Amino acid sequence: MKFSPALESGTLIKRYKRFLADVRLQDGTEVTLHCPNTGSMKNCLFPKQTVWFSTSTNPKRKYSRTWELMQTPNNDTIGINTGRANQVAEEAIKDGIITELLGYKSVKREVKYGNENSRIDLLLEAEGLPLCYIEVKSCTLMEDEQGYFPDSVTARGQKHLRELMEMVKAGHRAILLFVVQHSGIQSVKIAKHIDPDYADLLQQAKKAGVEVLAYRCQLNKDEIKLTKACAFND
Repeated sequence: MKFSPALESGTLIKRYKRFLADVRLQDGTEVTLHCPNTGSMKNCLFPKQTVWFSTSTNPKRKYSRTWELMQTPNNDTIGINTGRANQVAEEAIKDGIITELLGYKSVKREVKYGNENSRIDLLLEAEGLPLCYIEVKSCTLMEDEQGYFPDSVTARGQKHLRELMEMVKAGHRAILLFVVQHSGIQSVKIAKHIDPDYADLLQQAKKAGVEVLAYRCQLNKDEIKLTKACAFND
């Protein structure tokens, strides 16, 4: 997924009220970005470091600029916009990058499903194959060179696991796909130290037949794309 128009850059001042971040541009001007990330962004916030943002031409938006990338003091790049994870996952499926999902011909987004008023991120269909329900999660938390998910307690994430288990029970295929949006992360683990209930439920989901995949991204100011699978460790 290429950024068009090109991203602009500035330096981070602070994130606040969850969905806002102040940035200083190269000419000294301070602007406010929309922060499209509902998580804690633990270990993703580095004041005075470079950020990249996109700009919308939609006149109805209060904040036209959207935070896309963060550079760490170690020169790693983090994808801040969690919505991009779904986009690059869909693109990778269509391009045959995710080998576990070869053969599916149709990809639908945000389809209603389940008993808890949910929408699946991606629904795959193909003649002769079971329906495939994919819940996409963006992984950005890195501690001691290890990637973790979630970065905060997630009741919503637990709901998604329950819904995926129900899809398996109904005879479909269900996948939890971690899109790693941090260039320093080489493998993914469940953050039991942050949300032990989510960790326990994921074990139940795996035993029930839910598949877990993790793929790394290539991230830079020009594009984001899925590149290759990485290890998922319980």
